[in-house]
Amino acid sequence: MSIPSESPSGHNEEAPEQEFQSSTHHPPAPSGELFDITTTVDPAYIISLIRKLLPENVKHGERSKITTSSPPENEEGQSWSIDESENMKNVETFVKQSVDDKFYCQNECEDVAVGEETWEEFGCILWDLAASKTHAEFMVENFALEVLLATLMVSKSARITEINLGIIGNLACHDVSRKKITTTDGLIGAVLQQLFLDDTACLCEACRLITLFLPSNESGFLAEALQPEHILCRILWIVENTLNIQLLEKSINLLLAIAESKQDVVAILLPPLIKLDLPRSLVDLLSVEISKLTPEERSPERYSILDSILQTVEALSVIDDYSQEICSNKELFQLLVQLIKHPDKAEFANSCVTASVLTANILTDATDLALEISQDTPFLQGLLGVFPFASDDIEARSAIWSILARLLVRIQKTDPSKLHQHVSVLTSKSEVVEDELLICNVDDSSEDHRSSTKLTARTFALNGIVEILSRWRTLDDHMKGALSMEGCYVNEGDVDKMLHYCCKYTNK
Repeated sequence: MSIPSESPSGHNEEAPEQEFQSSTHHPPAPSGELFDITTTVDPAYIISLIRKLLPENVKHGERSKITTSSPPENEEGQSWSIDESENMKNVETFVKQSVDDKFYCQNECEDVAVGEETWEEFGCILWDLAASKTHAEFMVENFALEVLLATLMVSKSARITEINLGIIGNLACHDVSRKKITTTDGLIGAVLQQLFLDDTACLCEACRLITLFLPSNESGFLAEALQPEHILCRILWIVENTLNIQLLEKSINLLLAIAESKQDVVAILLPPLIKLDLPRSLVDLLSVEISKLTPEERSPERYSILDSILQTVEALSVIDDYSQEICSNKELFQLLVQLIKHPDKAEFANSCVTASVLTANILTDATDLALEISQDTPFLQGLLGVFPFASDDIEARSAIWSILARLLVRIQKTDPSKLHQHVSVLTSKSEVVEDELLICNVDDSSEDHRSSTKLTARTFALNGIVEILSRWRTLDDHMKGALSMEGCYVNEGDVDKMLHYCCKYTNK
């Protein structure tokens, strides 16, 4: 099931309301009972669905121990479990109320517990319904979370657990129902325990649910629950070991959400993750994804994974306490250079833009690295090739100009042969640079942008281009011809044209 982490997921493509509106088998609303809910779905039907999901052993007052495929351990090596007594009491209270109060829409003696296939059918309907804010609020007001918690605690079915987590995930998309999740005793703990299952679909839903919580006002509550080392170790283990593309994307997005969280969440979760060598894991993942960009192995399904890894690293690079950890990683820098140099960027352009921003961040702290790439003409060509993909991102374009400024000041001091190669690259991308300067001209009309220090990097870069082109023009014609014969052709007309518009923009 494909489930976007930023929005409610659903089991069916079509809106459930249309299906339910024409049904005739739904139980009627309780006599004399009016529900304060505006929906095309009969509220009594929603209640009946919730009631049908109640586990049979809970319905009859039994208590079953919680079991998982891989019981986690805490730092002392003791088994990590959930205190279920209070929750079972709440669920049993719900059962009693469901018979005695407004949930009474079936015979009291009728067994409402259902088999796995029927549970899946009813659960998927509630999964879809939970995508609606109105339905979600109605569901949590009527003990849906208590029923789902009871099911998580006793179910041995991976499919039921997946649907269960999917419903809770959709409920977490809405403010009211999300707050209710945090106040339902034991529910977050039960969700986190599902991270220790070995089922891919369940892990996808668990990661999605946690990711949905992190940008919210309830993120602090979740961060405290996530903090134990064995839980964070398990998350990193999933990221590093899964072969499932969807689970890999979900788990990396979870790490990204942590890195981009509020300051209090970052303060709780990042120190232990760094201690567990999160940067090393991210670099290893990045290496694998870049290695798969060959024509033989390239897969569009993996492009979003590559971008999420880079965004996570970028988020870490701008946090003061962790920027040095990122900027001092030579392997990371080499991978970024490799990605920017890639000749075919169109299909994963966003990743190349992110890599350029990250490279600029690194060069700000590790200025000596600029010398390593200053003579790398394929890198210069690749960097200029990123400009068209960053046309609507002022920050990214400023980052590219910043890199260029650091490179060009070193290129000016190269020997004539290297200088000729760089001029060949610059003139081959002259139209790209000219188009970028036209976009800059629009940006410069903004008073805020005119006063921005970001203009300084662009001015330095343009002055560097002018200096390099002017120096090339002073070379002996015989030397120029000989160098062009070696494969680095330079058209003097292109040089003059590029000099003209670069000088024009540096003199503005």
